[in-house]
Amino acid sequence: DMPGVIDALPYLVGNVYRELGHDETDAPYIDLEGKHVVVLGGGDTGMDCNRTAIRQGAASVTCAYRRDEENMPGSRREVANSKEEGVTFLFNRQPLEILGNESGVTGVKVIETKMGAPGPDGRRRPEPIEGSETILAADAVVIAFGFRPDPPAWFDDFDINTLDSGRVLVKAMGAIPFQTSNPKVFAGGDMVRGSDLVVTAVHEGREAAKGIARFLGV
Repeated sequence: DMPGVIDALPYLVGNVYRELGHDETDAPYIDLEGKHVVVLGGGDTGMDCNRTAIRQGAASVTCAYRRDEENMPGSRREVANSKEEGVTFLFNRQPLEILGNESGVTGVKVIETKMGAPGPDGRRRPEPIEGSETILAADAVVIAFGFRPDPPAWFDDFDINTLDSGRVLVKAMGAIPFQTSNPKVFAGGDMVRGSDLVVTAVHEGREAAKGIARFLGV
């Protein structure tokens, strides 16, 4: 909540609203012109933030990501395009702390990492290198990390089962796709698969609707 620390989605939505001439009441435009920007995160959302800040006229844009380039989740094309537009990438940098004062952010403390053994998801885990901390100067920091599920308490009241990660457990694509452990509740998108693209969520919403229709005998 320090001045100058910005969440990725409100930043991107506000910019799109300005470009399209929409009412910006719900998503005010955030202008990073002349700012030294650090973007934290290596996914497609981070790449959108990189290029948006550059096009707004940021003095510099640095993207810090805790794994190496090979293990970066963002589109290779988007990474290449970000580099072409002037974004600096710092791979194997894990953020530890955002620095600043009541006037705003002044930098991000990061530590270098090395790639370790693969985790349960098959991706190699970043391991911090002791004593390698450095500070990236910044007067604006954009948080573009992936989101995690936050299942509501009422799931328990209706016997809706989740995985240890918090993602909703659904039936595989079959006779009644995307049905949860409560047969009257269906789920899809990020709450089921984790952070992914909007088009994927839209597709799974449609498939879940088909499952609901089958469940109702329509």
